[in-house]
Amino acid sequence: MDTRRRILDEALTLFSEKGYANVFVNDIAEKVGIKAPSLYKHYKNKQAIFDAIIDEMNHRFEQQAHDLSINGTDPTADAEVYKNMDEDHLVKLGTDLFIYYLHDSYTRRVRKMLTLEQFKDKDLAKMYSKQYFDMPLTYQGMLLGLLVSQGFLMADDVPVMTLHFYAPIYMLLTVCDRQPEREQEALGIMEKHIRQFDKLYGRNF
Repeated sequence: MDTRRRILDEALTLFSEKGYANVFVNDIAEKVGIKAPSLYKHYKNKQAIFDAIIDEMNHRFEQQAHDLSINGTDPTADAEVYKNMDEDHLVKLGTDLFIYYLHDSYTRRVRKMLTLEQFKDKDLAKMYSKQYFDMPLTYQGMLLGLLVSQGFLMADDVPVMTLHFYAPIYMLLTVCDRQPEREQEALGIMEKHIRQFDKLYGRNF
């Protein structure tokens, strides 16, 4: 691992363990095994390190989405994929994404950091809401809305329908964050949730 990546990795670990505000550039440099002036050759300040961590997390998700044959950020493109999936494929995709969010080292540690910081830092609280409420509901709402408009799902209230889909999955994710031993239980519940959602909203092929 090159120095730039080591800086990001060690910084993210420190942020997730101590909280963003409690970590200083010298702490990160010490963990990497370099002096602070050497670190500044790679990143101009702690904010730049933080921004690079978020960029890397997003890049990792884009790669994972590609590996799963979805776009992940473009609901119009993904609507064409989802409407041709059978239920078993939908369950597998949901399971694969859940496992990714639970175990990807960047995603997991960023979520832990934001969970710690949401009551201390207003900007990070907003980022937490954006990352785990606003962005997923916007993407999934547009995706489900397209499927409703094209007759593949039936719903009178797409925003509520979106909450019905997303909220239980995020709740299960947070349970596994607190109690990793409950992962298999959560995966079983999630499969039932996806199949029940399919029945409730009448997906047609």
